[in-house]
Amino acid sequence: MSGRSVILAVEDKLGEAVSKRILETLGIEVSQCLGLKGKGYLQNKAPSFNETAKRFPVFMLTDQDTPSLCPPQLVHSWTKGKRNAMFFLRVAVMEVESWVIADRRGLAGFLSIPLHRIPEDTDAIPHAKEFLLSLARMSKKRRLCNEIVPAPGATSKVGPAYNSRLGEFVYTRWNVELAASVSVSLRRALAQLRTFYTV
Repeated sequence: MSGRSVILAVEDKLGEAVSKRILETLGIEVSQCLGLKGKGYLQNKAPSFNETAKRFPVFMLTDQDTPSLCPPQLVHSWTKGKRNAMFFLRVAVMEVESWVIADRRGLAGFLSIPLHRIPEDTDAIPHAKEFLLSLARMSKKRRLCNEIVPAPGATSKVGPAYNSRLGEFVYTRWNVELAASVSVSLRRALAQLRTFYTV
């Protein structure tokens, strides 16, 4: 196992794709991936992950979701005390989709939509998942749109291939550095990892 490894804990498949792409960009291996059971699971497990981080690095990614609880408050409330130096609990502002959208040029090309439709401050989008769906509805690629966007009357909030198609974009086209130049919360996550792994 490499000395540049982490245990990864995420809410869902898109969070897994984004996290793995970030870590890959920094040359950090994922030794184990946990979670994929929603935000509640991560919140409940955060104190034990913080304890694990005394011995082995843990990277956890969650969404802020609401502006009423800022990222530092969320981290403190989840860890139930002092965060260990190797517990990288990062918060996507406001949702992980904000980080995906932050590669504005890449996403515009993927969806075949005008670049100006994507705002320059993606952290300020209050409901990034809904906004991403609205962008997909504009797509000239009808099949892609139908895979990402739920059909009229569907009970699901997303299309049948939402995670797989966006995961495809993240793994093959998403430019982490360009996205970090737009999203402050992503830039801070990269900076924390770089600082630790270059010491």
